Amino acid sequence: MKSNPLVRPFLKWAGGKRQLLPEIRKYVPKLTSKQTYYEPFIGGGALLFELQHPKAVINDSNRELINCYKVIRDSLDELIEELSKDKYTNSEMYYYGMRDLDRSTKEYENLSEVEKAARIIYLNKTCYNGLFRVNSQGQFNVPFGRYKNPNILDNAVLRAVNKYLKRDTIELLTQDFAKAVQSAKRGDFIYFDPPYDPVSETASFTGYDVNGFNRDEQKRLKEEFDALHKRGCKVMLSNSCTDFIRDLYNDYQYTIIKVRATRSINSNALKRGRVDEVLVLNYEIPAQ
Repeated sequence: MKSNPLVRPFLKWAGGKRQLLPEIRKYVPKLTSKQTYYEPFIGGGALLFELQHPKAVINDSNRELINCYKVIRDSLDELIEELSKDKYTNSEMYYYGMRDLDRSTKEYENLSEVEKAARIIYLNKTCYNGLFRVNSQGQFNVPFGRYKNPNILDNAVLRAVNKYLKRDTIELLTQDFAKAVQSAKRGDFIYFDPPYDPVSETASFTGYDVNGFNRDEQKRLKEEFDALHKRGCKVMLSNSCTDFIRDLYNDYQYTIIKVRATRSINSNALKRGRVDEVLVLNYEIPAQ
């Protein structure tokens, strides 16, 4: 089936893979329609939408994010109607009023699922540098972006993503990453794109999860990587090129490939630019 170029990320995402896709595609194994694609840390979904595989299990622990995917799949017309309202203006005052809704539990809980999804899309398109970031209380805390004319409602992309997600062979989950891959079987392909191991004590490209993702979680992810390998699954992982990650996956049966990524989204301007990342594979590199 020919892929639809309009099926692409509907959110800007810190740590997103759009600019690395040509490199990642080189290492994606060939999949049949019977095999399932798993992405347990979906984020913006760049590789999912690039591949448009007919069978997929999509997961993220970020409930607000998965709610956006579900609303686009199940309630697209209502979402478009909501985002079309005049109130979604690119103004600093309205932005901070919308951002601060999650400071009031009662006010936030009174929002419908469609309104919650519209809020996240609006904030994402108008916030500074496209960061999805929450503080220790789980509150969105990115400042206003001051863009001249952000495209808050991208009708064509939302409709294309809706058409792809509506397939009954696409499953959306909000679980721990290990639970999300429990059904994976021999030959299935799993792409792990977790919050990255920080390259310094203060650096973090993907700090969107209120619970964080520390090195104990990285070790638990490595255990899941090993378990999937033993099960006969094909597994690819992205992460930062730190000594910790390279040592963690320094196993004779895995291949570590260093790639250069351009990071244009980070709260610290000094941490944007060219950075080293790694891809870890448990299978032979596909022939080009």
